[in-house]
Amino acid sequence: MHTQRLTLSQALVRHLAALRIELDDGQIVPYVRGVFAIFGHGNVSGLGDALWAARDVLPTWRAHNEQGMANAAAAYAKARFRQQIMAVTTSIGPGATNLVTSAALAHVNRLPMLLLPGDVFASRRPDPVLQQLESFDQGDISVNDCLRPVTRYFDRIQRSEQILAALPHAIHVLTDPAACGPVCLALPQDVQTEAFDCPQDFLHPAPLRLRRPAPDPEVLHGALKRLRHAKRPLIIAGGGVLYSQAWAALADLASAYGIPVAETQAGKGSLAWDDPMNLGAIGVTGSPAANSLVADADLIIAVGTRLQDFTTGSNSLFAHVPLLGLNVQPLDAAKRKAFSVVADARSALERIAAGLTGWRPDGAWTQRAREAAARWNAGVDALTAAQPPVGVLPYDAEVIGAVQASLAESAEHDIVVCAAGTLPAELHKLWRTRTPGGYHMEYGYSTMGYEIAGGLGVKIAHPEREVIVMVGDGSYLMLNSEIATSVQMGRKLIIVVLDNQGYGCIHRLQQASGGPRFNNLLADCIADGGAPANIDLAAHAASLGAQACRVADVPALRRAMAAARAASLTQVIVINTTPERTTDEGGCWWDVPIPEVTERTAVAAARARYVQNKQKQGD
Repeated sequence: MHTQRLTLSQALVRHLAALRIELDDGQIVPYVRGVFAIFGHGNVSGLGDALWAARDVLPTWRAHNEQGMANAAAAYAKARFRQQIMAVTTSIGPGATNLVTSAALAHVNRLPMLLLPGDVFASRRPDPVLQQLESFDQGDISVNDCLRPVTRYFDRIQRSEQILAALPHAIHVLTDPAACGPVCLALPQDVQTEAFDCPQDFLHPAPLRLRRPAPDPEVLHGALKRLRHAKRPLIIAGGGVLYSQAWAALADLASAYGIPVAETQAGKGSLAWDDPMNLGAIGVTGSPAANSLVADADLIIAVGTRLQDFTTGSNSLFAHVPLLGLNVQPLDAAKRKAFSVVADARSALERIAAGLTGWRPDGAWTQRAREAAARWNAGVDALTAAQPPVGVLPYDAEVIGAVQASLAESAEHDIVVCAAGTLPAELHKLWRTRTPGGYHMEYGYSTMGYEIAGGLGVKIAHPEREVIVMVGDGSYLMLNSEIATSVQMGRKLIIVVLDNQGYGCIHRLQQASGGPRFNNLLADCIADGGAPANIDLAAHAASLGAQACRVADVPALRRAMAAARAASLTQVIVINTTPERTTDEGGCWWDVPIPEVTERTAVAAARARYVQNKQKQGD
């Protein structure tokens, strides 16, 4: 066996640089697009040196915040439909623990991401080193153990040759359609620099190919039997439709048999917005078209969805409707007592379409779906074309309308990015895309601060497309430093900041729960001896290197969007919005517990409504 004397870091980096994946169309492309790195004493001399040597074949990018760069890596994987990934490396201590939120985000969203944090010395000779956590009862623990519950696979490499087994195992998890999620290889800083005799074949791995497991024939027969008995079926399209690239199979099935489709946050874009069978968003943030029909369905086909509470209305929206769960992950396929089909979404949808020849649902059901979809699309036109009276702050729908109108002919290719606050609800209902992946929402973990870093990851994945980040002032203030990264990388973003002066979404939830105005809007948070916040978000963005402005109203936003599209540098546009108003149309109940005992009459009234709504929930 031919070998080469290499350090752990060199072997690891050279394997990643050589790794390729074969796409469905036969293209063979790099699997690891690059490495985001913030160096410290735990990774600069070992992994840093190896990355420098491989910089021409495996690019390394410096970010400004570890959580930000890991968010960007997760967004990249999502934008590439899990077919390519990024790696992330940090030093030990706070650099490593800053990865925890992003790892949880990737875990919840089933997104592949390779985490390579530095770790304390395996030899323990210099212990305790700078930033080392000392446990009084576990000698082998480090802060990287925080990553165990939020990763799909965790390993600490104690000897350099262990990489020969650990890295292929990690790659297997990253590429497995059911187990897919973040993996962590913790790298003690001394082991990173230690050499071993590395087999040459480790440095020349075979190309990867993603599996497409087909449904079991007997299970498929059972699914077809249930569909053939259905008169009012409805498909819920989740993120798995996009990850499987099953959008054509979904469109063919819906069109051929007249089955209406509703989309989750992760699944939005699975079907073109103007497809006559697309009812739009479902659930708590759903459209009236989707929510009214799903409650009357006699069979729901849940494709590639986790059936999160925002999709199911906390299990109240269609609690007593039979489910057919189609998912590559058995746990998700079997949720809500579904008849489960464990398979790749595209593989299963194609077989279902072929097996339904001669069957049609009730014609009145299909017609009702078409009419409901058309009415809702007309409603979206009205909501997004409206403008507030002079002197009245706009709300999100009016801002979305102005941004959407700026897309013009390029709307087929542009990508909107968001994650948390009020905007996910408004965008889920109102944003329009015909392109799979044109709607990029991180709503599995709903991570405040994801938006700008996520936009950067999307732009790296699709540099040829305009990436529009829509973000509230609360999320902007939590994590904005990757604006500077986008500038230094030459990856232009258009960032639209809706400034409602606080956490407007939770402010309204607080009010709906009968609570007082407390600790959400900036005006309600002035401490004794304090002063009102006077935050100039446009000036702040400009200080990070972006071109930035604050606009006075929706017409000015339209003009600013036109200028932003023509620019080559990252653009930030700030507009004041109201924290009080949202789109009334659509939506459904969401389970937010209300206190049983209270001194506030408003809370008591909210509790009574809560108890009544709880009765709609299934088991």
